[in-house]
Amino acid sequence: MENKNKNWDQIKQEYKEHTMSEEQVLAMKEKIKQAKKENRRKQTSHLRRKITGAAAAIVVLLTVLPNTSQSVAYAMSRVPLLSQWVKVVTFRDYQYSDDRNSANIQVPEITLDTEATKQPDPAVSEQTKKTTDEINAEIQAITDQLIAEFEESKKNEEGYQNMTVESEILATTDQYFTLKLTCYQAAGSGAEWDYYYTIDLDTGKRISLPDLFRADSDYINVISDNIKEQMKSQMAADENVRYWLDSDMPEWDFKSITDDTSFYLNENGEVVICFNEGDVAPMSMGCVTFVIPNDVLADIRR
Repeated sequence: MENKNKNWDQIKQEYKEHTMSEEQVLAMKEKIKQAKKENRRKQTSHLRRKITGAAAAIVVLLTVLPNTSQSVAYAMSRVPLLSQWVKVVTFRDYQYSDDRNSANIQVPEITLDTEATKQPDPAVSEQTKKTTDEINAEIQAITDQLIAEFEESKKNEEGYQNMTVESEILATTDQYFTLKLTCYQAAGSGAEWDYYYTIDLDTGKRISLPDLFRADSDYINVISDNIKEQMKSQMAADENVRYWLDSDMPEWDFKSITDDTSFYLNENGEVVICFNEGDVAPMSMGCVTFVIPNDVLADIRR
């Protein structure tokens, strides 16, 4: 038991104290060096695509947006999914790299594709426009703050920092559209946190977790209990997996999700619950997700 507690204390200490070793500093330098190469590769690849038009599904918008002298701003459409009329463009692409600092911040924007074959009725279109405007404002506020922090940090000329922001369209169906925003920041330590934005394409409204379940259901406890079962199963199967559960420090333990817990719906219509680094496990576990089987929620889903 003493050895077990010692390992647990080490895990807690690892979570609380995130300092970079000499090896990590060297790794950060190498990552920044690779980022420079990747930036040059992206610029070359982008130019080649503009010249050859290699992907017919990708539309390059030649609208230049304001940005700093260290980066390029442009708007580029992503590959559209099926006949959906909601798409994502890159609103701003902030790039910076020197011997100590590296940033690759791509700010997405959700737009409505007026040329798509599938179009909603005017009321749904108007509601979707309102929803996407709200989401875009949130995303721009998040990324503007990160860029400001990056700019301020590099003025100090101390240490190393890396910042990355990218987005991904997740398992979009004819009914749901989900955008994931991933933010990574390293400055003496590294941390990742994610945001999920889901729109009901039938109504144009943004979906929250309670919207998926009947009003009289106890979905919070049902999902929380299933997550605990998955945590126990994973820890039993792999000694390198550790969650804040049934520990010697109960105040750290995972107890329950909330109405505001992040989620998305995968291609099978399953609810996927998402936690950021350190929420329910040591930082070394990264961002973790739990797929809640449909049969667990079948009796309480709307």
